[in-house]
Amino acid sequence: MGTSSSSMLSLLSIILLLSLSWAASDSVHGAFLQCLSTHSQSSHPISAVLYTPDNSSYSSVLESYIRNLRFNTSTTPKPRLIITATHESHIQAAIICSKKHGLQMKIRSGGHDFEGVSYVSDVPFFILDMFNLRSISVDIEDESAWVQAGATLGEIYYRIAKKSKTHGFPAGICPTVGAGGLFSGGGYGNMMRKYGLSVDNIVDAELVDVNGRLLNRKSMGEDLFWAIIGGGGASYGVIVSYKIKLVQVPATVTVFRVARTLEQNATNIVYQWQQVADKVDGDLFIRLIMDVVNSSRSGEKTGRATFPSLFLGSSERLLSIMNTSLPELGLQSSDCTEMSWVESVLFWTEFATGTPVEALLDRNPQVHFHFKRKSDYLKEPIPKAGLEGIWKKMIELQTPALVFNPYGGKMAEISPSATPFPHRAGNLCKIMYATNWDEEGSEAAERYINLTRQLYSYMTPFVSKSPREAFLNYRDLDLGINHNGKNSYLEGRVYGIKYFKKNFNRLVRIKTKVDPGNFFRNEQSIPTLPY
Repeated sequence: MGTSSSSMLSLLSIILLLSLSWAASDSVHGAFLQCLSTHSQSSHPISAVLYTPDNSSYSSVLESYIRNLRFNTSTTPKPRLIITATHESHIQAAIICSKKHGLQMKIRSGGHDFEGVSYVSDVPFFILDMFNLRSISVDIEDESAWVQAGATLGEIYYRIAKKSKTHGFPAGICPTVGAGGLFSGGGYGNMMRKYGLSVDNIVDAELVDVNGRLLNRKSMGEDLFWAIIGGGGASYGVIVSYKIKLVQVPATVTVFRVARTLEQNATNIVYQWQQVADKVDGDLFIRLIMDVVNSSRSGEKTGRATFPSLFLGSSERLLSIMNTSLPELGLQSSDCTEMSWVESVLFWTEFATGTPVEALLDRNPQVHFHFKRKSDYLKEPIPKAGLEGIWKKMIELQTPALVFNPYGGKMAEISPSATPFPHRAGNLCKIMYATNWDEEGSEAAERYINLTRQLYSYMTPFVSKSPREAFLNYRDLDLGINHNGKNSYLEGRVYGIKYFKKNFNRLVRIKTKVDPGNFFRNEQSIPTLPY
């Protein structure tokens, strides 16, 4: 590849600055930067997208996509370099030079990895940041779109809505999440009972492999394509873009958000919700959130059940379904609001009524906080006595919340081996444990994380067993960490079976074939076979 003299001079100046700040023992990193220069294209100089700790923009670039404040502290390990790629050649150079010089690469799309795995490491590392690769090309006639990994869900939804009022895409409800991480881990949202997961609606992809080759579905082959739609793309390469299949939505959808406390019969409503949430009309998605709030009695706490919902149809038809399926909730027409599908995204993100849809283009979350997440799968309804015990435990712990996302519908129709995501028929819902806090410091973090673990432990009798299943997009390092040494396969199997069940073995075979040296690795990546 050619290198312009100006870009070479710019890169050499960066190398000079870096050599002054890094100790002699870190000379390998100077060589790493020289390698990047050698593999830089004159038409797309890589010097323009490099950020070292000496660069005045380094901290802002690093922190802009740290979505969990647990990993934005003075003691959090920092990257030696950030490459904010704007072209495929930057990705190719990063891979080639990282392999040559042994500097670990972390791949960050939107920064929403719950455990910071995409931008933190205990060994010397650099970040390949994908946020500049965010183009979205919508083809309504073909009912498809090419989406680069750095695009956010909000940007995707907005671009689709600009082309059509009757098309959408089944993905997450948080508009600032990056497409690369969400899609490669499965991706779910409030249309999954109608259309399945994001990965059930991906038809092609572009990936740079361990040898620096830019591949699409045809050139990478069906095995590798299968692995990167739900198996964790960062274990296999750098995903540049996905081709998604758009789905049809009505011009008018209906939403509601109704809450009931324990004093308002919440336990009985939750119990009844379990009986119907995975069986009702596929156009209806009723999430359940259980949390703890102040009671009407001074100084006391009580349990609250909140039911945010999306219905792909009119309020009249929704009320008919609810009155038959879940009359205990007592849904009224005044609780329901009709709007466009893209406006429902704003509703689910809890934007103020009347917020313009352009808010979906804002890449900054509405709030930032420290948090811990865990996941479970519910196979059978929890008895009323069990629910009463859960409420009691939650009131004792106060902070952790439970979020239940119902399955059934399309989710139960797709084979567990169709994609790496195995949690299909037989699941009533997925549970997320959500604990947020504002207090700074490691002691506060440990306290809140421990509260989350206590609730997770308490839930053991009610959830899936052998294995106790988990959802990859809800990254949880409590399930196991891979040190990527001689025991890599055994360590990887511990969390891999929970995330992927029987699909784990196929993922390992594909990994061994396409990345035998385990270059693409992280704390919970897919390992290679040990023989």
